[in-house]
Amino acid sequence: MTPQQLRAFCLEFNASAEEFPFGPETSVFKVLGKMFALSALDARPLTVNLKCDPDEAVQLREKYDAVVPGWHMNKRHWNTVTVSGVSDRVLRELIEDSYDLVVAGLPKADRLRLDRP
Repeated sequence: MTPQQLRAFCLEFNASAEEFPFGPETSVFKVLGKMFALSALDARPLTVNLKCDPDEAVQLREKYDAVVPGWHMNKRHWNTVTVSGVSDRVLRELIEDSYDLVVAGLPKADRLRLDRP
C-alpha cells in the first residue's frame, strides 16, 4: 500500500478526517475528534500506528514481525505496523479494527449516526 492509498483508505470511513496536531509531517486520522491512525506518510519505511484490543495486539506482534508495540503510544493499546510487512488485506483489516474500536468508545448517538452500533 502506498502512502496515498493509506491516506485514501483512512479517509473512506464515515466522519473521518486528517489533521496535523504534531506538525505537517505527521498525518493523524480521526473520527469525530478521536484518533484511530497516525502516520508520517513520507517516512521510509512507511509505518502506521493503529489502536488495537490489548489481547489481539500481543497476538499480532507474535504473528507478524512488522507489528510492534506502538511507537510513542500506549503500548498496551497501540501497535506500529510497517506497511510493507503485511498484506494490503491485513492492513485494511487492522485499520478498520482501529476505527471500530474508537467508534465503540463514542456515545451511542454518535455510533448510530456513523452507522456503527
